[in-house]
Amino acid sequence: MQTAESFVSRILYEDNHIIVVNKLPSEIVQGDKTGDMPMSDLVKAYIAKKYNKPGQVFLGVVHRIDRPVSGAVIFARTSKALSRLNSMLQKRELEKKYWAVVKNKPPASRQTLTHYLRKNEKQNKSYAVPEAAPDSKKAELQYTLLKSSDNYHLLEIELITGRHHQVRAQLSAIQCPIKGDLKYGFDRSNADASIHLHARSLRFVHPVKQEPVEITAPLPKDPLWDYFDKEVPSPKK
Repeated sequence: MQTAESFVSRILYEDNHIIVVNKLPSEIVQGDKTGDMPMSDLVKAYIAKKYNKPGQVFLGVVHRIDRPVSGAVIFARTSKALSRLNSMLQKRELEKKYWAVVKNKPPASRQTLTHYLRKNEKQNKSYAVPEAAPDSKKAELQYTLLKSSDNYHLLEIELITGRHHQVRAQLSAIQCPIKGDLKYGFDRSNADASIHLHARSLRFVHPVKQEPVEITAPLPKDPLWDYFDKEVPSPKK
């Protein structure tokens, strides 16, 4: 059960316009057919209590990350911030980087991947193909190999586009499935149903204050994440 104290410890950034929270792998960002409590409701409850706000609290969902994925998620606290953040996403002015632990070493230490993704709604899965096809969307990302252990490899991924299951599908397409991601080719699931994909950092110009914002989301507590966290230097402040 999520306590108020543990939720507060996951807030990475907060002001009158936006709030950024470190998502747990088991959480959903917005309500869905499962009926499970979404992060958006937790954030609303937190704002209502902290600021003693009666009635309905405004909260805009700027972007989502998949349920088994952890990391930084932005919410807008005002309609002005929501509109501007949505515009920034469309213009690719919001830099999102992910960390992924994969099974196989990628073909290069740094590479831009371009595929075309076709979404299968029934399977809730995207398929990456090398050429444009009917109902496909172009997907681009750049990965960098940060570190390797005996059995796994840590990649940093910068999204150029934002597509359904993009990182998972594109890494699977180059034979580098993410640890625990049974849906995209890893041979077994993680015990907690997570996958080793983490929305590690965000960098953008504040939509209202017009100041640079850089946020790094701490990794989940897990032996493999702990290993790579110690091996890779922390970002410079």
